[in-house]
Amino acid sequence: MKHGRTATQGGQHHTTRSDKRRAFRRGAAMAVPIMLGYFPLATAYGILAYQAGLPAASTVAMSLLVYAGASQFMAVNMIGLGAAGLEIVLACFMVNIRHIVMSMSLLQRYGHLPTSTKRAASLGITDETFAMLSFAPADSDHAGGWFLAGVMATSYASWVLGSLVGSLLSSLIPGDWAASMAMALYAMFIGLLVPGLQRKPDATGTAVAGALVCTALNPVVGAGWAIAMGTLLGGLVGVLRGHWDPDIGEASS
Repeated sequence: MKHGRTATQGGQHHTTRSDKRRAFRRGAAMAVPIMLGYFPLATAYGILAYQAGLPAASTVAMSLLVYAGASQFMAVNMIGLGAAGLEIVLACFMVNIRHIVMSMSLLQRYGHLPTSTKRAASLGITDETFAMLSFAPADSDHAGGWFLAGVMATSYASWVLGSLVGSLLSSLIPGDWAASMAMALYAMFIGLLVPGLQRKPDATGTAVAGALVCTALNPVVGAGWAIAMGTLLGGLVGVLRGHWDPDIGEASS
C-alpha cells in the first residue's frame, strides 16, 4: 500500500500503513508519562514479589495475565501472609470492579470501533490509561484503534518489563527502597488528574465526590469496595450535575 494520508477506492477512504504507524506513535508518545510512572512501580512490585517467595517466572506471568497494579500488590502481600487462593481471587475481583465502570465510560467515546478492536482494548484498560484516554482531545486523531494500541501497548510493555527488572534485581535492592518506590503510584495519579481537571474544570466535582466517598467508606468496607463505590457514586454525581455527552463519555455542563 502506498504512503499517504488515505487511499480512496469506490468513494471510500481507507487508512494507509503510514496512517496506522503515525497513530500508533501518537498513542505511544501520549503514554510516556504512564510509562515513566509504571516502570519504577512495577520494579517495586517485582521486588516485593521476590520477597514473598514468588519466582521471576510467576512474577512476570502475573503482570502479563493480570496487569492490574493495585491487585498485584495486594495479591503479593496476601501470598506473603499465607492467604488461600480463593481469598486472593475474591479480593482482587473487588478491587477491579471499577474496571466495569471505566470500560462503559470509554465505550461512549470509542463505541464506533470494530468489536474485535474494543475487545482487545478492554484488556489494556487501567486507571492510568482510562484517565489518559478520557482527557484526550475528542478528535479523529485520538479516536482510532491504532492510537489506542499505541497508548495501551506502551503502558503494558513498561509494566511487564519493570516487573521483570524488579524480580531479577531484587537481591541487589534494599527492601526500604521498594517501599518508597510505591509512592510513584500517587505521583502518577496526581500528574494525570491535575492537567485533566485544568482542561475540564467541570469534572472537579466528580473527582472530589469520588475521593470523599472512597475515603469515608475505606475504614468501613475495606479498600476494594471503597474504590468501587467511590467510582460509582462519584460518576453518578457527575451525571446528575450535567448532561451526558456521548461524544466524549463524560458529564459536562
